[in-house]
Formats: sequence, C-alpha cells, structure tokens
Amino acid sequence: MIVNEAQTSQPVRSRIKTAWLVLGILLVAANLRAAITGLGPLVEAIRADTDLSNAITGMLTALPLFAFAALSPIAPKIAQRIGMEKTLFASLIVLTLGILMRSYPTVLTLFIGTFIIGLAIAIGNVLLPGLIKRDFAGHVGAMTGAYSVSMNIFGALASGISVPLSVGAGLGWRGSLASWAVLGGLAILCWLPQLRARHTSYASAAGGSIWRSALAWQVTLFMGLQSWLFYINATWLPEILHQRGMNVAEAGWMLSAMQFVSLPTSFIVPILAAHRASQRGIVIVTVLFHLIGYLGLLSGNTSLVWVWIICIGIAVGSSISLALAFFGLRTRSAQQASELSGMAQSIGYLLAAFGPISFGFFHDLTQAWAVPLMTLVIVSVLLLAVGLGAGRSGYVTSSRTEGPS
Repeated sequence: MIVNEAQTSQPVRSRIKTAWLVLGILLVAANLRAAITGLGPLVEAIRADTDLSNAITGMLTALPLFAFAALSPIAPKIAQRIGMEKTLFASLIVLTLGILMRSYPTVLTLFIGTFIIGLAIAIGNVLLPGLIKRDFAGHVGAMTGAYSVSMNIFGALASGISVPLSVGAGLGWRGSLASWAVLGGLAILCWLPQLRARHTSYASAAGGSIWRSALAWQVTLFMGLQSWLFYINATWLPEILHQRGMNVAEAGWMLSAMQFVSLPTSFIVPILAAHRASQRGIVIVTVLFHLIGYLGLLSGNTSLVWVWIICIGIAVGSSISLALAFFGLRTRSAQQASELSGMAQSIGYLLAAFGPISFGFFHDLTQAWAVPLMTLVIVSVLLLAVGLGAGRSGYVTSSRTEGPS
C-alpha cells in the first residue's frame, strides 16, 4: 500500500508542477503586450498634459520596439549564464519597476520607464519559445497557441480599457498606465516556484552561429514582415477608417475587433503547424487573407469594411503565431530555439519600428491612402516569398545547407 501511494504521488506532484508552469507561462505572456498596447489610446492625453510635440510623443510607441531590437540577440546569452527561469523572473521584476517608473510625474521617467519596459519584454519574447521547446517538446504547437492567445487577449484588453481607467475610474493617464504593474506582480508571484527548478545550463548549439543559416534568415524575415504589417495596422487603421467616414469611436472599435478576430487563429494555427512537416500551405492561406483585406481597403468599399477587418484579423493572428511556432519547429534544441527567436525578433522589431513611419511618409507624400496601402500588398507578397522558404521542412544550421527534418 505504501508503495502504491508513493507511486501515485509522483504523477500528482508532476501534474501540479506542470500546471504551475503553464499558468506561469500564460501570465508571462499576458505581460508581453499589455504595457505597450495600453499606451496608444492615452497618447492624446499624455501630449496634452506634457506639452510634447507629436513627433516626440510618437517616440513613446517606437521606444519599446527599438529596445526589443537591441536586447533580443543578447537574451539567450543571459539565460545561458543564469538560467531561463531566473532570467524570466528578473525580467518580470524589471518590467514591473519600469511600469511604475513610467507613471512617475516627470517626462524623463516617462521615456526611461517606457524603454525599460521594452527591455524587459524583449527577454520574455525571446525566451518563452525556447522554454516551451525544452519543457513541452511534444506540445510545441498547443503551448505556442496558448501563450499567443494570452498575449493577444491582454494586449487587446489593455487597449480597450486604458481610457475607461483613465477617465471613467478617475485614475488619470498615469494611474491607468501604472495599473498594469498589478499584472506584473501576479506573474512574479506565480513564477516563484520555477526558481526551484533545476535544469542544466544548455550549451550553445554546435556548428557555429545560426546567423549564417539561410533558413534562419527566412524565418527572421517572415517575423519582420508580419511585424511590419501588424504595427502599421495598429497605428494607422483607425485613421484610415476615420478619414473614410467612420467616427473616431467606431474606427477604434474596428481595431479592437481586428485583434479579437485574431484570437482563434492565434491558437489554432500553431497546432496545425506542429502536425505538419511543411507549413507552406498555411503560409499561402495566411497571405491570401492579408491580400484580401488590404486590397479591400484599397478598393475604398466601405460597405464591406467588416469583411476586410475580419480578413486582416485572421491574417495577423495566423502570421504572428506561425512566426512564433517556427522558432520551435525549425530548431533542434531549446538553446537553438532561443537563439533563432533572438535573431528573428531583433531584426523583426527593428523593421516594425520603421513600418508605421514609412507608411506615414507615403501618406504625407501623396496626400492619399492608395500608395501606402499598395505597400501593404507588396509586403504581403514578400511575406509569401520568405514564408514559403521558412515553411519548408527542415532545421536551421550554421551553414547555407539546412538539415532535413
């Protein structure tokens, strides 16, 4: 009887540890967007309160993306030295402190805090795919889908409730921004049990740098181009719809609708991808939805705007979750997955930072939306080209010749 109890207690403890780890991953993921997407709806209030110019205020949305680009390649090296769990825990503490610093009543701390938030989020962005590759090797698709959904739900929620918290709850824009420290605190508490985990420090993948891998560059460009499209949508879609006759509130809800439509595909696509050696078919369908959405907006047909928004939502949800899934599907180890994630997110978010700027430049140059929207069509075609390469069966190596799956 004693033997039976001992034998049954082990699986129970294992299930509890796994449940805590899954909950921790979901809460870390929840913090990867909320502190950033909650800022956009408050930009007008921040500008009015601080007397900053439009250009300087616009830097607030670009600062985290530049932080992502700067720290993403370094994050795997930090984790290699002190461990994934401790690195993620430290990033959650830094994130929470950055959120509080951003809410302190000076312009300097507003910008410093925003940059610190970007640095902290970069750690989670890069390391979560490697953690999933290591601890859920048989369920990469499902876990990638789950954390993508958590990230997107809280990102959409933050953009939706920031103004109500500021105005309706009387917190002001500083209080509204500071409120997301609560989510960071919850993630810190939930991650504490992971600090007891014992994992041997993984060595760098044999064979040299993945920066020499053609497949790694295709995954990187897929990540970058889909990020380019997403951040242009997030920045400019409400303005396009407003100038075509929608009121500001309706245009804002369209952006929220796009993000909520993306949730099902964010979860489903990684699962489908994990059950296929090649993901080229998924890439083709994803890009098709991008093209339908952007060509629809380009046509100027406002009676079918919901159709275009739904198509774009499906496309952006599929794109980001497939890009994240590639980090695990195209690599052989947790370390390699983190290195590919760092490479792809560094270049990807650097591209994303310039996407909205270039879109606005073409609008200023032409005083119309046709040319800027046509650039989205062109980038979608480029996304197809690199996606067909990234989606082929194989693993990244340090050479131009990629390993078979």
